[in-house]
Amino acid sequence: MKKASIFIALLFYVCSVHAEDGYDLWLRYKPVTNQPLRASYKQQVQSISFRGNSAMIDAAKRELQNGLNGLLDKKISFTNTITSNTILVGTTTSLAAIGFTDNRLQQSGDEGFLIRQATIAGKKLIVITANTDRGILYGVFHFLRLIQTGQQLTALNIESSPRIARRILNHWDNLDRHVERGYAGISLWNWHTLPGYIDQRYIDYARACASIGINGTVLTNVNANALVLTAAYLEKVKALADIFRPYGIRVYLTARFSAPVEIGKLRTADPLNDTVRRWWTEKVNEIYKFIPDFGGFLVKANSEGQPGPQSYGRNHADGANMMADALSPHGGIVMWRAFVYNPESNDRFKQAYEEFKPLDGKFRSNVMVQVKNGPIDFQPREPFSPLFGAMPQTPLAMEFQLTQEYLGQGTNLVYQAPLYKEVLDADTYATGKGTTVAKVVDGTVYRHALNAIAGVANTGNERNWTGHLFGQANWYAFGRLAWDHTLSSELIAREWIQQTFTTNNVFITAVSKMMLQSHETLVNYMTPLGLHHIMGNGHHYGPAPWSDNLPRPDWNPVYYHKADGSGIGFDRTTTGTNALQQYNPEVQKQFDPLSSCDEKYLLWFHHVSWGHKMKSGKSLWEELCNHYQAGVDSVRLMQRQWDKLFGYIDEERFRHVKMLLAVQESEAVWWRDACLLYFQSFSKMPLPAGVEKPAYTLDYYKQLKFPYAPGN
Repeated sequence: MKKASIFIALLFYVCSVHAEDGYDLWLRYKPVTNQPLRASYKQQVQSISFRGNSAMIDAAKRELQNGLNGLLDKKISFTNTITSNTILVGTTTSLAAIGFTDNRLQQSGDEGFLIRQATIAGKKLIVITANTDRGILYGVFHFLRLIQTGQQLTALNIESSPRIARRILNHWDNLDRHVERGYAGISLWNWHTLPGYIDQRYIDYARACASIGINGTVLTNVNANALVLTAAYLEKVKALADIFRPYGIRVYLTARFSAPVEIGKLRTADPLNDTVRRWWTEKVNEIYKFIPDFGGFLVKANSEGQPGPQSYGRNHADGANMMADALSPHGGIVMWRAFVYNPESNDRFKQAYEEFKPLDGKFRSNVMVQVKNGPIDFQPREPFSPLFGAMPQTPLAMEFQLTQEYLGQGTNLVYQAPLYKEVLDADTYATGKGTTVAKVVDGTVYRHALNAIAGVANTGNERNWTGHLFGQANWYAFGRLAWDHTLSSELIAREWIQQTFTTNNVFITAVSKMMLQSHETLVNYMTPLGLHHIMGNGHHYGPAPWSDNLPRPDWNPVYYHKADGSGIGFDRTTTGTNALQQYNPEVQKQFDPLSSCDEKYLLWFHHVSWGHKMKSGKSLWEELCNHYQAGVDSVRLMQRQWDKLFGYIDEERFRHVKMLLAVQESEAVWWRDACLLYFQSFSKMPLPAGVEKPAYTLDYYKQLKFPYAPGN
């Protein structure tokens, strides 16, 4: 008996630990800890009544019942009769039959929802309704979020619909399960065991995405493998599409431009060749037989060695339109990436604009050009890509990077919502003041019905999905901003903390402060004042501003900072590459002349002397040193803040974050010391007071090698 009791106790301990290992993300559904609030919820939620029958409605039923059972610590049952304190769920059509209508839903589209209190036949109810089952699903998740975050259910009157139609995760996952720029293990998709074995993670992935409004997923890497378009793999893709469909998620694939040659055995992939065009039409028809709601293709072409139409003397529009014509009869789209650059240009910054601006208006109506948020490559801070104010006749999809390739990878706590907001809220002045990037992306500026936002996923098969627990916040923030880009970074952070950890206000206040400062902290200890792309070559792990050993100039950090005895920074004004000319005049004035340039972007646009007087009154060299030191100091402050929170959450997740903050502190010191020693070799100026002296020499940092850094 005693042994049995010990075994049960151990089993309980193991189960409780697993329950808080991060797997449940923000969908933990633990009992509401505020007893009066929980009692109020229980009083207002006595039963659930659904109208309708579909796989999506079934998913919503399961989620609502499981969520309420956990949050209220009470079994909530379904009923077919309407009684007071029932949650009534159904589409506008199904609820109209019992006397409920609301004209606001006429403007809510296929995905919007309404949550409100209503009285029907004398019964006080909470109504969750929408025009479609998909809207019902989103409404259910939002209702659960209200309870998870401790919102009152009295006087509910919420109407919500997405501002961007296609909200997509891009997985850079290879068929061998390696994830390019992945820092959370191997791919979620086990192609070897599909379609026969359906991992529960596939379902939980779909639940997590649906809970924040993500409605599309690109399963494969933009550095594409044509094999995924063969019948054997399409059968596997179908299995995933069938799992995701009840959660409103449409599947997309990356298309390798040379697929007609590699798997079709043709001699060419020329997009104007009739045989090639016929091959793509037949291939697309085959895909839709497997997956009737297939979303379309994401394409990387003529970039970093990927094949494309330029290989045949054609342009990007020729290639995109060929695929678009094949997809059009089925309602599919092409998302053609604008990430291109060639060694002939005098500034990599300018490449996307130079190649795509002349093609504005030449793409089919079902083609989008997918543009990275900045003109280079997901740097810790970039000005917005000038393409967002330059292609009025072409729908442009935004591409953010959730996975932290240039943001400390898997070891640094960096909440990216402020980065996303900085770009989305930037004014392009394309049609005058107030023409923000967000309004270009959501289609309102040029009235594009086709609009999309994409995020390069940060998921893997690590138990907590994202490697660093706080990486989950970036997945969450992307989804919430994709749904509504007007939400604040602070609101999203607080939501995530409340659902992921606790509703204790002491914890929420401290952690939200850490999160909101974390992006600026990283910029300070990595790339302050507009420095960019000074990471290690290839793997991009750690500082290497001295690197110059790759064959192309624009693959090397020295290309981007241009440090010399006179100063530092990349001159993109009329005296340099004149990349600034790609922006509208009002934007150009924000960065030129030097005296008025926002110092956050100073070295992006100007080569500045080491002794240049900054707004603080200090020299550029002193300011640069102080920023690096401030970054280190801020990480140490984060450590102290986190240590004070011991006991507020489970020990496993507390220790996980504590250890990674220690790693982050050591990496911040490494960045500071390596960069300042290197730049000091040009400035010849001493470190100012208050900046810690490096523990090692510059030669020590230069000889560090990381051949097996993850994600490369």
